[in-house]
Formats: sequence, C-alpha cells, structure tokens
Amino acid sequence: MDASARNEQARKALAFKALHEQSGIFVIPNPWDAGSAKMLASLGYQALATTSAGYAFSQGKADGALSLDETLANVRAIVAATDLPVAVDLENGFADDPAECAKSLLRAAEAGAVGGSIEDATGRADAPIYCFEHAVARIEAAVASVRTLAFPFLLTARAENYLHGNPDINDTIRRLQAFAEAGADVLYAPGLRNTEEVLAVVQAVAPKPVNVLMSGGLQLTVQQLRDMGVRRVSTGSALALAAFGEFFRAAEEIQQSGTFGFTSQSMPYAKANQLFKG
Repeated sequence: MDASARNEQARKALAFKALHEQSGIFVIPNPWDAGSAKMLASLGYQALATTSAGYAFSQGKADGALSLDETLANVRAIVAATDLPVAVDLENGFADDPAECAKSLLRAAEAGAVGGSIEDATGRADAPIYCFEHAVARIEAAVASVRTLAFPFLLTARAENYLHGNPDINDTIRRLQAFAEAGADVLYAPGLRNTEEVLAVVQAVAPKPVNVLMSGGLQLTVQQLRDMGVRRVSTGSALALAAFGEFFRAAEEIQQSGTFGFTSQSMPYAKANQLFKG
C-alpha cells in the first residue's frame, strides 16, 4: 500500500471512529459484493460492513465455507468500489489460536478495512462456542495486534450464544463485559430477541458502543434502538437474502406460470447502469 492509500485509509478510520463516538446512532448496512456496496453508497450511508453469509451465498457456498483469502479478496473489491469506511466480518478469525486469529485482523487492515469483527463461535457443531477463557484470550490478542497499526482499527467482539442454541443473556453479558475489559471497541451479540435483552446488553457494557443486528428477529426501528442507547445497527445477511429472495421468486414465476410480472418491480436498466458507471 503506497503513501496515498495509507493516508486515505487513515482518513476513513478516523471517520469510522467518529461515527461510534457521536451521541446518536448510525446504520452500517452489509453489502455482499462491490455492486451492492456501490448501491448502498449512492443512498448516503456513511460506512459499510461485509457479510460472510451474503458473500458465501453469492459464490454458491454455504456460510462458513469461505477461506480467509476469499474473504479478503471481497474486502478489497468493496473498498475499491466506494470511498466509505469498510469493516470486515472475519467470522472466528479463521483460526482457533489467538495469535493466528490476530494475524487475520492485520491482513484485513492490509486489504483496506478500518474495522473488523471476531466471533466466539468455533464453527464446530459439537462445541459451537469457545470456552470463556479462550474466547477472552482471542480478543486480548486481537486488541494487541490492531493497536500496532498506524490508524485506529475498530475491533468488534461478538458473543454468539444466541445464534448457536444457547440464548443465555447472563453468559452473553459476562462475555461482552470481558471483551470490553480486554479492549474491544464495539460489542455485539447477534440474535437478541427483545427490547429487554437489548437494553440489558447496552447497560452492561456502557459506555462502549453496542451493535445490534436487525435481520428479521427483532421488530424495532432505528429510532427505538437509538432511544435504548444503541450506537450502531447492522443488517447482516438480510439485504443479500432480500435480493436473492426476489431473484428466486422471479425465476420461480417464469418456471411455474410462464409470466414475467416481476419485471414491473425491477430496477430500471438506466438507473442500474448509472449507479455502476465510474
């Protein structure tokens, strides 16, 4: 990365950090490729975050089947597509070992990201969540790693209980508090089910910013989340699934009824072409 690119990355990092320090709330939508990133940027969003599931589906793979190299190639494409700060979904860091997990964050920074998330999920069905001590050690190593960078790389620590059959709010909060103590910049527990659980997490880790996933489970507005003290809202795979859902329904209509009614709701060619110019 040349000096100009490093300066641009530092600018984005400072802008991303400022979004988390403001008193309000912001939405960080999750594009799955460069095209969806350009579309989101055109709507005025201030930052983007990748989605492991969305990108995997676009590559004909299941969530969790991508390699670190594939993930970072997508990061580079999204970074190049817009001038917005980009954070990366690094799943479990593509490694169990704390030091190897930390290296993945440095590689994400090399790819142009200014933030990234690490899960405490193992990816193994027999033991889906790392034990508490190991999960904390991974965040400690990640924090130490990103603090060596020349810009403020924001580390998001994720507690994955709710996505893996263990909706234990007490253990989730215990983990998030430990991650915050270890130096994580943002705390995130995807899959929270109601207002009470969101409030409990926000209050437990205050004043650290909390990210809430709005991907179908919760039925809350941005304003409601703001009133609860949530600082950041992400969409996970929801936008990708919305796009794939419309595509599938359109193809299904043709196959089953021989009609093309879906075209009345399609984005006009000229609008799409204009979005992707330049």
